[in-house]
Amino acid sequence: MAPSGCAPHHWLCKGTMLAAGLLAGFSVLSLLTYGYLSWDTLGSSLEETQTARAELGEKPEDSAPTSQPHIVFILADDQGFRDVGYHGSEIRTPTLDRLAAEGVKLENYYVQPMCTPSRSQFITGKYQIHTGLQHSVIRPTQPNCLPLDNVTLPQKLKEVGYSTHMVGKWHLGFYRKECMPTQRGFDSFFGSLLGSGDYYTHYKCDSPGICGYDLYENDNAAWDHDNGIYSTQMYTQKVQQILASHNPRTPIFLYIAYQAVHSPLQAPGKYFEHYRLINNINRRRYAAMLACLDEAINNVTLALKRYGYYDNSILIYSSDNGGQPMAGGSNWPLRGSKGSYWEGGIRAVGFVHSPLLKNKGSLCKELVHITDWFPTLITLAEGQIDEDIQLDGYDIWETISEGRRSPRVDILHNIDPIYTKAKNGSWAAGFGIWNTAIQSAIRVNHWKLLTGNPGYSDWVPPQSFSNAGPNRWHNERVSWTAGKTVWLFNITADPYERVDLSGKYPDIVKQLLRRLSLFNKTAVPVRYPAKDPRSNPKLNGGVWGPWFKEDEKKKKPGKIKGENKQKKNKKKKSEKKGQSLNCRLHLAGG
Repeated sequence: MAPSGCAPHHWLCKGTMLAAGLLAGFSVLSLLTYGYLSWDTLGSSLEETQTARAELGEKPEDSAPTSQPHIVFILADDQGFRDVGYHGSEIRTPTLDRLAAEGVKLENYYVQPMCTPSRSQFITGKYQIHTGLQHSVIRPTQPNCLPLDNVTLPQKLKEVGYSTHMVGKWHLGFYRKECMPTQRGFDSFFGSLLGSGDYYTHYKCDSPGICGYDLYENDNAAWDHDNGIYSTQMYTQKVQQILASHNPRTPIFLYIAYQAVHSPLQAPGKYFEHYRLINNINRRRYAAMLACLDEAINNVTLALKRYGYYDNSILIYSSDNGGQPMAGGSNWPLRGSKGSYWEGGIRAVGFVHSPLLKNKGSLCKELVHITDWFPTLITLAEGQIDEDIQLDGYDIWETISEGRRSPRVDILHNIDPIYTKAKNGSWAAGFGIWNTAIQSAIRVNHWKLLTGNPGYSDWVPPQSFSNAGPNRWHNERVSWTAGKTVWLFNITADPYERVDLSGKYPDIVKQLLRRLSLFNKTAVPVRYPAKDPRSNPKLNGGVWGPWFKEDEKKKKPGKIKGENKQKKNKKKKSEKKGQSLNCRLHLAGG
């Protein structure tokens, strides 16, 4: 249902919004001039803001909340499972702790083990195997991006009247202009296109001699913002500016993808104050970065309250993958790290905070996956999901808000057909059902199956990783069993993946292998092209950005030079899984 009141295109409504925007602009100008300011120093209360709007002729009902909720999705980068106060971390996160305690903590919540996959699944509601992004991440020099034929979350929200804004890290490709955030549904974009970069200079080298500037405002390099401001603070300032300038009576979708706490490990000096006693330098820097991020989220929340959004808002917080111990993160007591399909790589910190929740202050232990946000948020926004989209995500709002059972019973963590094959994998080891040399992972009910090489598999206790290197981290190093390419765990009973049950329950292994095989039949070819020398920022004014030439547009969207050879053999569109393939497996003990 469309929001009540005057339509945004009406001249009177435009005038009101312009006046409110001008008023907010003075506040924002002060904010950007004097730096990163807290709620208390912003200079005016909610009452003062309302009074000022009244003086401009804006009636109280003009600021009445829209029936559609404001949606704020905050995505942290590389935050480990343990790296939040309420999971026992020594790093203080008072804002995250409070927001989670007042909302719903997602304690059985899964993402992907790396940046691009998680972001692509959030924005499309589809598994990697259905977008061609099964392998690794999109590299800066690759002519690759989220396939253009995929409908995105902001595009769907715009259809029902939302203003859509993105601040932060994109990492879904940019080799052609059509891949840019503003072409994928966002009204505005302020942030970086690559996966990482310097927090102050916003400069990134992909390899020696291949370096460039990576800070954008919409479709152009944001040179005017190159003032040495720490990115976490700079992005928060931009969020405050957007909220101050927008009319809260119309719905807004704000996607805030912070760069923190991804390497390089950099933070303003004052945030080290409470962590001088942490001996490991990487952990100390990481702690300072997370402390700054926590403060930033506090300022975002206060801005939601100040500008009249909060009472009708839904704030979702998520990490994009597990932490990297070598870069200061901690997933203890989970096994593995970022880049792996062990729980430490894919089980994430996540919660929902909203006055609209029915069961506030609760834990959700139902199965939730990052693809679920797409249908959940579109439904909450009173939008429609086209039948031909065939999503892999589910609407889980009632699960979160009311404590009902999740409609999700399985998760395909991934099938990566071009990852380095496990030397001892074979069809025989997979009972003739599956080649266990292939890296894959799947969860069905309580059971989780991994094949191939799942990635770094140790448990890294807090603070035991030292500057001396990985061999000194701990005493629980895994000695691989010769020929081992299949693992089975009951994650509910054994969330730390210490007891492999593949030998004890071969029938369960077979059933999950068959499920993998079914999923694999719906997969599209992998998109992972070779690097393109034309991507060098030196050829683009020293800036990372689109390098695709106009005369090359003869190629169909999604066709990429150097794409995986599998695409040559594709004769028809692959059958799509959709939710119709979500058959319930009746597994012993599941």
